[in-house]
Amino acid sequence: MEGREPLRELRGALRAVLARVREGEPGEGREPFELPRFWDALDQTFKVTSQEATKLSLAFSRPPLTSAEDCRKLSEDVQNAILAVATVYYWLPKGQGTTLRKMVRDATTEVVEGMIQLTETILNAPLESLSQEQLISTGGVWEACEQVSNLPRDNQAAVASSLAACLGVVKDALEEMERALVEGQDPYSDIMEDEELGFRGNRDTYWSEADRKLLSSCMGLMKASKACLKKVLGVVKAYGKAESPEQIAQLDDLADIANEISPSVDELALSMYPPVNQLAVRLNAAKLASVLKKVLEITKTSHVCPPSEEGWVQFLTGAVDHNMNKIKSFTQGQL
Repeated sequence: MEGREPLRELRGALRAVLARVREGEPGEGREPFELPRFWDALDQTFKVTSQEATKLSLAFSRPPLTSAEDCRKLSEDVQNAILAVATVYYWLPKGQGTTLRKMVRDATTEVVEGMIQLTETILNAPLESLSQEQLISTGGVWEACEQVSNLPRDNQAAVASSLAACLGVVKDALEEMERALVEGQDPYSDIMEDEELGFRGNRDTYWSEADRKLLSSCMGLMKASKACLKKVLGVVKAYGKAESPEQIAQLDDLADIANEISPSVDELALSMYPPVNQLAVRLNAAKLASVLKKVLEITKTSHVCPPSEEGWVQFLTGAVDHNMNKIKSFTQGQL
């Protein structure tokens, strides 16, 4: 096993790189930053890393035993490839957008984690035999390296991608709640059998008429969330630019606050299941309404919202207020 000592050292070195990538700040280089040059370099480093993963895996997949010297050379090549990936990631300044930078950081982290996993798999495997785990780990590095081609190329594309992901989560939450409400009085009917649990007479599993009135306005708020994300995504795609520091910062502000919509929708949805605590529903609805109004406010004052788009911002602000006022009136007695 002494021949594998360089692999143990490699694993330690890769873990140190991973910690630095996760926690480190970007280096504001002296040279003027060029986005196309950055992407060319990142593409290249990811490609080289994928090749090095293949070489490492093949070397430990069949006899004869890899010599200590060859193992050291392979380990050095892998380490250099990963250091190159991390170095290029550090070229990307915060000024290009924190949303973009986070996505590049996540992709870089995944590549380093994949290589650590592959190294550990080889270290734990019997000598010179290609295990299923090693095949899966090698494929994992390839997949992580291929992701570079799908990364958004500037902050406008990064923010659009982030908003689209949020919209998907909100759509799912809304559809789930719509199904539960349509399926009748008992949203737990699919998971509770009276013969087994004897809960059918338990009012805690049903919505009362008062609950349903309250939930109707909550659904209105959830639908406004979906409409808000859909419209904001549309204007970011149509008018969003990442050419000036101000435009880039406005897009980041929008992404940051929009990211709060889906967890707020989830919290509201969870509190809507019976037994309904109306005060909890009101508090969660108020939190979601506040987030939505911030998103609409930031949208309206940013470059993505020309005067021609202000109408829907006003309409959705009114829809949020209308539903929230109804929720307040239904729950007035709970205060």
